Amino acid sequence: MKLDSDFIAYIIENQVQPHEKLPSLQHISKELGISIGKLREQLEVARTLGIVSVRPRRGTIRLPYDFSPAVRASLAVGLESGSATFNQFSQLRQAIEAQFWNDAAALLTDADKTELQEIVDKAWNRLNGTPRHAPMKEHRQFHMKIFCRLDNPFVQGLLKVYWEAYADSQITRLMGFDYWVAVWKYHKQIIDALQSNRLTDGGELLIQHFDLLPEDLA
Repeated sequence: MKLDSDFIAYIIENQVQPHEKLPSLQHISKELGISIGKLREQLEVARTLGIVSVRPRRGTIRLPYDFSPAVRASLAVGLESGSATFNQFSQLRQAIEAQFWNDAAALLTDADKTELQEIVDKAWNRLNGTPRHAPMKEHRQFHMKIFCRLDNPFVQGLLKVYWEAYADSQITRLMGFDYWVAVWKYHKQIIDALQSNRLTDGGELLIQHFDLLPEDLA
């Protein structure tokens, strides 16, 4: 696949490593034989894609590869323009979690499972507290923790942006207390399955609990 950016191609061809500082734009401009103005435009694209960061006194730094900035930018355009819906993105997330469940669950350590149990306990404390609170932050933490050891930057990027969008959406504010109780009953069963190494059962519970969110709210 050909890159339509001299600036990004320069980074790859020169094997600029994550956290490494790039030469000045003047230096790159002379080396590539393109104008500073065009290079600045391409630099801004690279910033939007999360390829580099530009900071005063530090210059331009190569960032580790992260798929989420590109997904985030594209999702924002799709949702704001009405060309796509959150429900469509939610369906993609469900397919990803279901497909990669076995691989991700098998990689979890005992410490990871303990942390998942702590997240579940904290969620129930919020649900049973006075006043009661919807454990939205814990919802994201629970799912992201399950897939935290999966070595796939595309899966990680998509899930990261999904849970950001989920938190920002109005969906969670429309759901009543019964919804959250049902969600965390499933999460409790999922962690029980993981702790007893019943990965197939855990995957089935994961898929079942997707049906708790009504499609017409997305």
